[in-house]
Amino acid sequence: MGRLVDSSPCVWATEGRTMTTQHVVHADDVVRVHERLLRDRCLQDRHVDASDGRRIHVVETGDGPPLVLLHGAGAPGLFFLPLLERLERVRAIAVDRPGRGLSDPVDFPLHGYRQAVVAWVDGLLDALGLDAAGLLGHSGGGLWALWYALARPDRVRRLVLLGAAPALPGTTMPLPFRVLVMPGIGRLLQRIPSTPTSVMQFARLVAGEGETIVDHPELVDLLVAGDNDPVAAVADRGEVRAIAAPHRWRPGARVSADELRQLAVVTLLLWGDHDPFGDAAVARATARAIPDARLELLPAGHGPWLGHPDRVAELVSEFVRR
Repeated sequence: MGRLVDSSPCVWATEGRTMTTQHVVHADDVVRVHERLLRDRCLQDRHVDASDGRRIHVVETGDGPPLVLLHGAGAPGLFFLPLLERLERVRAIAVDRPGRGLSDPVDFPLHGYRQAVVAWVDGLLDALGLDAAGLLGHSGGGLWALWYALARPDRVRRLVLLGAAPALPGTTMPLPFRVLVMPGIGRLLQRIPSTPTSVMQFARLVAGEGETIVDHPELVDLLVAGDNDPVAAVADRGEVRAIAAPHRWRPGARVSADELRQLAVVTLLLWGDHDPFGDAAVARATARAIPDARLELLPAGHGPWLGHPDRVAELVSEFVRR
C-alpha cells in the first residue's frame, strides 16, 4: 500500500507528507479488498505515524480545502467511496479509525473515552500536517467529530454530520443494535462469519439502507472482509461498549442540548428522513439547537450518500469550499 494508484488525471498537494510502510495486523482479505477497490481509481492511500507510534491509514483524493472523513462503526474509510469519487475541489482524506480498515488498533479507556478520542483526533491532524480542517463524520464517526468540534473549535473549519450521530438528544438504538451491546450475546454474534447476505440484512434492519446497499456490491465485499477481521471486531466491540449500554447511551458519551447550543462551528447536517437512530423530528431539533446549522433531509436511512451520492457530494463540496 502507500502508493498512488493512478496518477495521470490526479493533482496532489503532497508537500510535508511522509510515506510509511504498512504494519500488517489485519486479515489478508481486508488487505486484498482494499487493494482491489483502490486499483485504477484516482485515490492515494498511505499510512501516517501518530505520536504514539501507531499508524493511521488514510485514503486521499482531490485538491482544495482539507476535509477529514471519519467513518462509523463497522466500516472503514473506503465505505465513503461513492462520496470520495464525486467530491469536487476538496482535498478529501478518508481515515480508517483505530483497528478498522488498515489502521493500527488503539486500546482506548472505557472511562475517559471521549477525552481519549479528542486526543486521538488531535494527533491525527498533527500527523497530517493540518492546523485546522473540515470534519465530516458518519454515525459513530459523527459523534467523534462533534466531540472534537466542541473541544477544539479552533481546529475545525466546517463540521458535517452525515446521518444521525449516536448519543444526540432524542436518538435511539434500533433493536438489533441493542442486542449487539448485550454482554456475551454481542460477542457471540461477532463470532458468526459475515456473508454478503448477513451484511445486506444488517443494512436493512439496523441502517434502513437495505435497498441502497445492493447498488454497491464492492462496499458489501468491503464490509464482509472487515466484519471477519478479528482486529476490527475488537475495535468495534470496544467502541460500542464505550458509548452504549443495552438500553441507553452512556452518560459520558452523550452530547446534551446545552452542548449543541454552545457549538461554535458552522455545521451541515445531512440526515435521512427514516434514519433508524433518529427521525426527521430529531434532525430538526438538532439543527435548531446548533447556533449556525443547516439541515438537508434526504429520502434515506442511516447512510444518505449510498442512495444519493451525487446530491450529498454536491452539498458537501459547496459547504466545505465556502
